[in-house]
Amino acid sequence: MIRRKRRTARGLEMFVRFHELPLLVGLVIMWMMFWQEISPMSVVSGVLVSIMVMRLFYLPPVELAGRFNLWYALRYVAYFLWNLAYASFQVGWLAIRPGSPPMTSIIAVKLRTKSDFILTLVGLTISLIPGSLVAEVDRFGSILYLHVLNTPSQKEIMNMRREVATIERLLILALGSRSEVKAVRK
Repeated sequence: MIRRKRRTARGLEMFVRFHELPLLVGLVIMWMMFWQEISPMSVVSGVLVSIMVMRLFYLPPVELAGRFNLWYALRYVAYFLWNLAYASFQVGWLAIRPGSPPMTSIIAVKLRTKSDFILTLVGLTISLIPGSLVAEVDRFGSILYLHVLNTPSQKEIMNMRREVATIERLLILALGSRSEVKAVRK
């Protein structure tokens, strides 16, 4: 009886591990949205297809710090929304103003974090703000290569680096590990 339970647990673990449950749930929801139907058949087929996809296209697990600071998360959202609105007006003006096209640059920004999760969130945030786009990521060196609009001088390039550092700092303070928070506050 005990052997059968162990075998069943091992067999279930072969299909889905505990840390993969959020991915499985997300894929099943996406599957049901794709078919625009919520039914037992779409749920069962979604689970089967999701497990198959998770086994064929293995992704390393995303390790979270296990902490969340609401105050810094709200500050991050406010900072993001302000920059989203402000940059939209800036890019709109650059599109309709007379004169030559604005200068662009590819800049490398070294991040302090080693967390793939924080690195991804910083990259997504920068890409969502108009006027900048992540061109490449060096995951092991924690370097983002950004394509930035309207950078005629070093001043604008330094401003962009400062903006990325601010976003990273807010995300680390909201979601980062205790060691990263300690390093950022020094």
